[in-house]
Amino acid sequence: MTEHSYTFQTRLLHNDHKFDEGTGAVSVPIQHASTFHQTDFDHSGRYDYSRSGNPTREALETTIANLEGGVKGFAFASGMAAISTSFMLLSQHDHVLVSEDVYGGTYRMIQDVLCRFGIEHTFVDMTNLESVATAIQPNTKVVFIETPSNPLLKITDIQAVVKLSKANGCLTFVDNTFMTPALQRPLDFGADIVLHSATKFIAGHSDVVAGLAVVRDEKLAEKLSFLQNSFGAILSPHDSWLVLRGLKTLHCRLEQSSRSAFRLAHALAKESMVEEVYYPGFSFHPGHSTHVYQAAGPGAVLSFRLADENAVRLFTKHVQIPVYAVSLGAVESILSYPARMSHASMPSDQRKKRGITDGLLRLSVGLENADDLLEDFKNALDAMNQYDTLASGGLHV
Repeated sequence: MTEHSYTFQTRLLHNDHKFDEGTGAVSVPIQHASTFHQTDFDHSGRYDYSRSGNPTREALETTIANLEGGVKGFAFASGMAAISTSFMLLSQHDHVLVSEDVYGGTYRMIQDVLCRFGIEHTFVDMTNLESVATAIQPNTKVVFIETPSNPLLKITDIQAVVKLSKANGCLTFVDNTFMTPALQRPLDFGADIVLHSATKFIAGHSDVVAGLAVVRDEKLAEKLSFLQNSFGAILSPHDSWLVLRGLKTLHCRLEQSSRSAFRLAHALAKESMVEEVYYPGFSFHPGHSTHVYQAAGPGAVLSFRLADENAVRLFTKHVQIPVYAVSLGAVESILSYPARMSHASMPSDQRKKRGITDGLLRLSVGLENADDLLEDFKNALDAMNQYDTLASGGLHV
């Protein structure tokens, strides 16, 4: 059996960087050098300056490229650095088509930064292929997909959108942060660039900020390589090592978290205080059949809607286990409030237009015991229900 025929789970551990060729070390060495001695006056060595190339960063880049099935990977200082550098493939007067309920940081980059350089944009419901086709303009150069979307877990048919893109001479970018290559490989469906906030599930321990990009073909790899070197938002050697370490346990972490998310989603859907649960694992979730076709599982993120902001205040006051914080994809469960966290940069009217209400919470399920999480959430909802009962009776609480 060759390395390339191993399952994904095994390839996380047994790949080109299984051990260091020079020393036999089973952990990739951290090379902190900023510059490299050139032994030949007429020919540069493999490395010259760490912004342009670093052995530790390169180990991460080749690993993620292999896992995503691309020709070349790139490691950046953050997920937004990966996205922003990829957008530099655009030029003045170009147009980009974007999933309407995209991550708030991406929304901010497109709405408030790209427009300053004369790059046009349109937000569209990517779940509606007719809307996508109609929104493509003669100057559209990039179609940007996020699936499942953040925070409503909307599902976009990657292959179908890619066909529309290619028919109109556009590149397709896919933010694969929620799924990771463990569950979804957009390049297999024809996407040109797959993007990650590696801060999340890939690194997985809330201790590093990083971004990754993987490209489909050599020509595009050359262009993005030029931009990475020119813009310089590269990942440090130590942070690259942290992401590599996190990758080794990606499969088992995501498998455990996904199982717990499945139980929590079904339990929340039965609670009277919960108005709606958004989770791709439900057979009735919009786009479920598409997600089953293009992904290997529903993942570990779900969102649920309470009545309003006051309900969110009560719930977050009583729930004990999850950390109440920005981010997702970590060993600990993280409960986030999109209206004030991930989508705070999106104006209120735009959030509401997209269904991101003041009662919406996003949950990234971690590695805690599922029974403990279920009990904790039930206790918090019961406390809310008790408060509701007392308040409706005119009692002061």
